[in-house]
Amino acid sequence: MTASLSHNIAILMKILAAALCLLPTLASAADIPGLVVGQASVIDGDTIEIHGQRIRLEGIDAPESNQVCEAKGKRDVACGRDAAWFLADIIGRQTVYCSQTGTDRYRRVLAECEVGGKDIGDAMVRSGHALAYRRYSTRYVMAEDAARAAKAGMWAYDFLPPWEWRALEKGR
Repeated sequence: MTASLSHNIAILMKILAAALCLLPTLASAADIPGLVVGQASVIDGDTIEIHGQRIRLEGIDAPESNQVCEAKGKRDVACGRDAAWFLADIIGRQTVYCSQTGTDRYRRVLAECEVGGKDIGDAMVRSGHALAYRRYSTRYVMAEDAARAAKAGMWAYDFLPPWEWRALEKGR
């Protein structure tokens, strides 16, 4: 074999090795069961939509869109609206990756989601824009404790947990 031929084979082998390394990333996310990937629209502080599919963030509960928090002696704060805006800021125009964990009673996908390598549920709870939904998961309890200690987000105000607020609204 000539030096030129062996050099070309070596280059070809390097290209082939690089292509094989990239192969797993070339697979379509749609081909992976339970994985929902795409640009998301924010519905509220704990619900997004990707490709027409509603996704409820597993393990967190954010204030409802029209829920307010009481700002001791000041004007009330639209904490539900703020939660949705904060979620929209986290996501931006980035690709969101959601791993389905189940479905809820409204037939929404329950999922743990991330964007830019960041757990969205953790970011929402740690910022004080959502609570750990202990009824279903203890995954974000430490993040909630940190937010409470820092008086972040809702923790700077008086508020009802979203599940209590919904129960009161339902009874009206």
